Amino acid sequence: MHEDLSQYTDEELFAPVSHSDAESEKIAAPRYSYWKSVFRVFFRKKVNIIALCLLLFVILFAYIYPAVTSYDAYANLLDPNAKHLGPAQALNYFGHELKWILGSGASGESTFDAVWNGSRISISLAFICAAINMTVGVMLGAVWGFSKKVDMVMMEVYTIIGNVPMILIISVLSMLFSPTFWTMVFALTIVGWLSIAYFIRTQVLIIRDREYNLASRCLGTSIFKIATKNILPFMTSVIVTLLATELPSYISYEVFLSYIGMGMSEMSLGRLIYAAEAAMVTPGWQMEFWSPVAIASIITVVLYVVGQNLGDASDPRTHM
Repeated sequence: MHEDLSQYTDEELFAPVSHSDAESEKIAAPRYSYWKSVFRVFFRKKVNIIALCLLLFVILFAYIYPAVTSYDAYANLLDPNAKHLGPAQALNYFGHELKWILGSGASGESTFDAVWNGSRISISLAFICAAINMTVGVMLGAVWGFSKKVDMVMMEVYTIIGNVPMILIISVLSMLFSPTFWTMVFALTIVGWLSIAYFIRTQVLIIRDREYNLASRCLGTSIFKIATKNILPFMTSVIVTLLATELPSYISYEVFLSYIGMGMSEMSLGRLIYAAEAAMVTPGWQMEFWSPVAIASIITVVLYVVGQNLGDASDPRTHM
């Protein structure tokens, strides 16, 4: 049976409904978060979780441990019995402390402390160089690929500088200036951004003439804004993958230059390897050489694995 509505007044039957433009634009579907989706894909693989935990442990330990132990490379310099001790000998001589589990070095210093202090220097170098080169390279590369005028100038610069081996430029700059931490940063960044910019320029050329970019140009949008708002977000996975190869490369450069005697004066991982070169073939001393080699290898490999897998997870096609 139908209810008789005649007994109700108009005020009871009808009520005014307010209209809101903001409410009408709301979408009923759940909000999509790009980075939330990226991390969901990344953490789906257990190997990524293990690699990331190992990387975080190494980085945190490299910065926290030297800060709380006050590493001194020459604390036992005058004690002839403290030099070149193996792990078991050092633990018996100095006592059962964590710092002596890898033995002692040529100056009687703790090899364990030296390795982590060197790791802090090498990791800092890699992150600073990567931040400078990636920022300059990505931004300039985006504009380079989109502007034909910039392309004409930068191609000449790249043709001249890009054909000179990177290691040769770094070696010359390291010899011209005093071998310090910031000298090495300068040497690795003075032209290190150029290859990154060229790679980004190549990627930009692929997507430069798509419809939404042409529409933006017709509307008078500046090239810089098109590059930063339209192009770079589309290339997130490419940039993350590129970063995964850049970070380990700076540690490799530093270790190689230090190993051939052209590195910085600070006791980085490369400098430790160079200083302990003779210990590699001396019975009972090998831990002095292989400890920094092992840590440098772990850092570079884990950085690459984490960065590469994060780059794969940044690809929107993996979010389906």
